[in-house]
Amino acid sequence: MKIKNSSELAESKSRNDALQIAEAGLEAIDTERVINRNVSLGNGVLTIGGRDFTISTGKIIVIGIGKCSLAAAAALEKILGDRISGGVVVDVVEGKLNRIATYKGTHPLPSAQNEEAAQRIVDTISGLQENDLVVFIVSGGGSTLLYLPKDGEAQEEMPMMHALIDVGATIQEINTIRKHMSLARGGYLAKYIYPASGVAMVFSDVPGNDIEFIASGPTIKDVTTVEEAEAVLRKYDILKKCGLGKCGLIETPKEDKYFEKVSNILVASNSLALEAMQAKAGELGLEAEIRTDHLSGEAKDVAQVLVGEIKSAALHTAYLYGGETTVTVKHDGKGGRNLELALSALRTIGDGQLLLAMDSDGIDNTDYAGAICDTIAKKRAEDMGIDIEQYLSENRSYEFWSKVGDYLMTGDTGSNVSDLIITLNE
Repeated sequence: MKIKNSSELAESKSRNDALQIAEAGLEAIDTERVINRNVSLGNGVLTIGGRDFTISTGKIIVIGIGKCSLAAAAALEKILGDRISGGVVVDVVEGKLNRIATYKGTHPLPSAQNEEAAQRIVDTISGLQENDLVVFIVSGGGSTLLYLPKDGEAQEEMPMMHALIDVGATIQEINTIRKHMSLARGGYLAKYIYPASGVAMVFSDVPGNDIEFIASGPTIKDVTTVEEAEAVLRKYDILKKCGLGKCGLIETPKEDKYFEKVSNILVASNSLALEAMQAKAGELGLEAEIRTDHLSGEAKDVAQVLVGEIKSAALHTAYLYGGETTVTVKHDGKGGRNLELALSALRTIGDGQLLLAMDSDGIDNTDYAGAICDTIAKKRAEDMGIDIEQYLSENRSYEFWSKVGDYLMTGDTGSNVSDLIITLNE
């Protein structure tokens, strides 16, 4: 079971149904399963996502970045074995592989260890030959892990990221800035492997699955410019908020030759999870509908929209959502998008209705994956004398759910396809 505290949470039929649906979604995006479904080796040909790559000569280098990379690289080692000549993986968790060097980086903010790992990646893939092949694993969290600023400008990104997160900037806006603040993002990894070939297996955590913005697009040509990045900084007045006089932005590689021999293949997205969740809901006798795979907006406001939709739905209905909301931080509270969304929904959730919100990587900016919101949780809060509105207004969702107890515990799932939200009317 991916959700480790399911038995404790399953206090009603609706909860039991929601937890089974959530579990089906997490199982569908299990990283090892995704790799085994997409990768095979035989007769000197490596097949990835239905595309064939001849590997009879030359090196195979594996480069992994992001929250799926360690699990994916471990699965690749089982398939490719000693055909792997080396490589580097940087994830947010520790681990050891047989033929690939591993690094643990920090997230959501960059650090010196991220810079060290990114430089090791660049050193590993520089100077390859035309018959070499680099297999990339690109997944959410990779932007922060690929932290490789220009000399003398290493201190600028951290306050900018703090400020962008606090003002609720979208992931596309944040990654537009990130791509222009690192020598390892925005197509730079494709440039470094030239003239070798490359294939990137992309695990999407970005609403809409725009590969260019997943992990800030390290293997794909960047169509954004320094000017567009500067426009985002002006929109939120970031330089003033950070007390910076300059932004240290750099242009990304634009020459087509660096990208002609690099394939980018989407192997996992929240659609995989949502389809499995819809099937499970159907098995449970529910009329299930995938409402969207690119949910966005302010978490506390989105929550009210979702509660309104399920309130007007017929009985025995399940609505399913994938995407990524934002939280505008106004206080020093602790929490994540899903914890805040569930807390906001608790204000208006009614009898027979339920909302479950979780981060597919199991880490909703805390050690909780998310939370379940229903009248059971609401009554528990009322009995404890806890003011929902106060905790919401002070961005203290983690503290709230810690006291009430209806949080989801998965630990790091090794998967990452954005947030998954279930609403039920039973």
